Amino acid sequence: MEQLRELHFDDLNAAAEETRSLLKSGYNRSGNWSLGQICRHLTLVQDPSVDGYPKWMSLFAFLRPVMRRMLLPKILSGDSPRGIRTASMFVPPADLDDAREVEAFAASVAQFYAHVGDYAPHPAFGRLPRERIEQIHTAHAAHHLRFLTLRD
Repeated sequence: MEQLRELHFDDLNAAAEETRSLLKSGYNRSGNWSLGQICRHLTLVQDPSVDGYPKWMSLFAFLRPVMRRMLLPKILSGDSPRGIRTASMFVPPADLDDAREVEAFAASVAQFYAHVGDYAPHPAFGRLPRERIEQIHTAHAAHHLRFLTLRD
């Protein structure tokens, strides 16, 4: 298994800055997705925290206590599982413009921080405090962006 870089962000703004650095320098790919695809995926997963998730994603809400106990600590520690298929609505198309998607992700981050009130309940973890939702999205960004390295 290929060695990926260790990556941690203190907040989503740092993740957005990392995407801009990768865009500016160019990057090498260790995974299946380009920078644009990763940014689109992060935006697609992050925006429903503000806009709300589809109702069907709550069908397995009864599993949330188990997911919070078993999966959430792994995600927050940077030990996110690799290769898990995501819902098709969160899979980005192949032909995306990196620069456009980097800016869309930065706009998503700004929208996330501008949101007033509670975020929508997470499909796997339920209703969580703002800080925890931010930690989830920050860890998610680090998980995906670790597959890209700055080009020398």
